[in-house]
Amino acid sequence: MDLVSVDIGGTHARFVIATIADDGTITLGEPETIHTEDHASFQTAWEDFRDRMGGSLPPRVSMAIAGPVGGDVIRFTNNPWIIRPALVQEKLGVEQYCIVNDFEAVAHAVARVEEDQFIHLTGPDKPLAPTGRLSVLGPGTGLGVAHLYREPDGTYRVSATEGGHIDFAPLDSIEDAILARLRKRHTRVSVERVVSGPAISDIYQTLAAMEGKPVTDEDDIAIWTRGQDGSDSLAAAAVDRFCLSLGSVAGDIALAQGGFGGVVIAGGLGYRIRDTLLKSGFAERFKAKGRFQELMASIPVKLITHPQPGLFGAAAAFAREYT
Repeated sequence: MDLVSVDIGGTHARFVIATIADDGTITLGEPETIHTEDHASFQTAWEDFRDRMGGSLPPRVSMAIAGPVGGDVIRFTNNPWIIRPALVQEKLGVEQYCIVNDFEAVAHAVARVEEDQFIHLTGPDKPLAPTGRLSVLGPGTGLGVAHLYREPDGTYRVSATEGGHIDFAPLDSIEDAILARLRKRHTRVSVERVVSGPAISDIYQTLAAMEGKPVTDEDDIAIWTRGQDGSDSLAAAAVDRFCLSLGSVAGDIALAQGGFGGVVIAGGLGYRIRDTLLKSGFAERFKAKGRFQELMASIPVKLITHPQPGLFGAAAAFAREYT
């Protein structure tokens, strides 16, 4: 059975033809990436993909969406598109559809991919727990959070959350300064304002102000690039500060969800900075939970390396619903 699997974030919408075999195995074709800002609606982006595929698509679609998916109208957290589920079949010309939160889809992928699709970040170097609760999170345009519960019989359940919008809790004077900068624009500062791709700009600007260095507003991608290639020591410090905050947030999510069977970092940004994460203070910050440090040190923390976990997971969610 073929279907269109779609992973829609704040910046990009990724489309692919997925195949679900009779034994449940999922394979993906070659993904197509479309910039959300280039299209007025999801329907026009769908039509663009259909044209790229020669003018016809399978009559089934599964969509992973960055934002809450309940209600009559689905609004994206970080892009202006909307989707009305009641009109999906008519507007897209499909017979069956599935809509899940983007990190709900990633949790489906975590449940289904093989162990060799993960790299170890910190904690005991062992596989994720075969039963119990796992936490899944990842930075991109925003910060996605979900959790996965593995049953003893081999089945699993996933739940989407909006954990990226919990309050940011600074742990030192530098993070106090980052919070103070953000408070000038946002009365309430969520962790997504600090642990997401665009957040590197505010971190960088804060560090520059502390050192009395004049900097101009610039694209966050340029800061990430200089921070990773070593050409800008201030940008490198901003990237390291980002990794510290990601460690803190990942530990908080594990505590809140009871994700003691393992924590998985996902998202394209997480994968791109994987080498930096391994050398940064991420691990120490993850464990730095006072009386619970010993518990935190017992949790395996992995990074999923599957190239398209959102697309794979959306197809897996469709398979759960229709096969």
